[in-house]
Amino acid sequence: MSAELKQRIEDSRAAFDELKVSLKIEDKIGELRRLESEMEKPDFWNDQGRAKGIVVELKTVKAITGPFEKLEGGLSELETLVQLAEEESCDDTWAEAAKQQDVVESDLERLRVQALLAGPNDHRDAYLSVHAGAGGVDACDWASMLHRMYGRYAERAGFSVREVDILPETEAGIRNVTLHVKGTFVYGMLRSEIGVHRLVRISPFDAQKRRQTSFAAVDVLPDFEGDEIEIDIQDSDLRVDLYSAGGPGGQHVNKTQSAVRIVHQPSGITVQCQNERSQHANRRQAMALLQARLFRFEEQKRDEELKKLYGEKGEIAWGHQIRSYTLQPFTLVKDHRTGVETSNTNAVLDGDLTEFIEAYLQQKAEAEA
Repeated sequence: MSAELKQRIEDSRAAFDELKVSLKIEDKIGELRRLESEMEKPDFWNDQGRAKGIVVELKTVKAITGPFEKLEGGLSELETLVQLAEEESCDDTWAEAAKQQDVVESDLERLRVQALLAGPNDHRDAYLSVHAGAGGVDACDWASMLHRMYGRYAERAGFSVREVDILPETEAGIRNVTLHVKGTFVYGMLRSEIGVHRLVRISPFDAQKRRQTSFAAVDVLPDFEGDEIEIDIQDSDLRVDLYSAGGPGGQHVNKTQSAVRIVHQPSGITVQCQNERSQHANRRQAMALLQARLFRFEEQKRDEELKKLYGEKGEIAWGHQIRSYTLQPFTLVKDHRTGVETSNTNAVLDGDLTEFIEAYLQQKAEAEA
């Protein structure tokens, strides 16, 4: 075991050194020191816009240097354990070193994936929306399954998730839902999910038990709340509607007009939020979502690839899917962009999306190299 373990440690050290170069860690540590020095100045908060920008920069840099320093400490501890195990010929110390090596390899994998997140907005939190498409009630049920899948993925990844808005379907499932997902590099991880998702199964809503194909669209937007970005929103361009929040009822829901719907009239973009307890909080959340959607609107004007994610007509239907989930007559989840597939559909629908996300990130990195 000792020879095999020492080889694994040697491989981990080599991978660590390679990542140190590819991530330009020395430069980022220097940048971290510079930003921390800026924040220590007594007049730092005099210019609120500049200060917020620096705080965002610092958060982004720390998201890389923090895990790197943790990994470096883990490797040093591991090498010390191996030295002790050799000196003492202690099986318990060798076993402890083996456990530490597992931790190091897991941390290395996370850092390797993070190295692929080089987009300008990858470090941000995100809004993830699911919309039922072609397929009737089956599509609404499929949208609710995706809602659960992304909630479980976020839980596995250590992200926090909050519903911003949800529209249930009377018979089953949901018509659409918008989630606010917060964590480290959330947008960078979830942008691989943008597009149409197709489900093939025996319909639970068909008395004749026929096979049904359903579609749902997923969109992911970076969260710019509190940041300075070049999206000019004029109050005169907005129509704000107030209405009673939907839901199961209770002492607050449906009794006050706390829900907010905002229409940006020049673009026709509509956003709404009803899950906060106050009208003020719902309006603030809706404005943040509007800012994100207007950013995507402007981005789509420049980026033909984003338009293609939904096809030329923007349909949530056959021919435009990025991933297919087949439950009958066999089980298979296949990503049509990367070719990654698995027969373990239960694991995927329970939030195990890591293989699909990493393959997409690797493909994008190679295409942009």
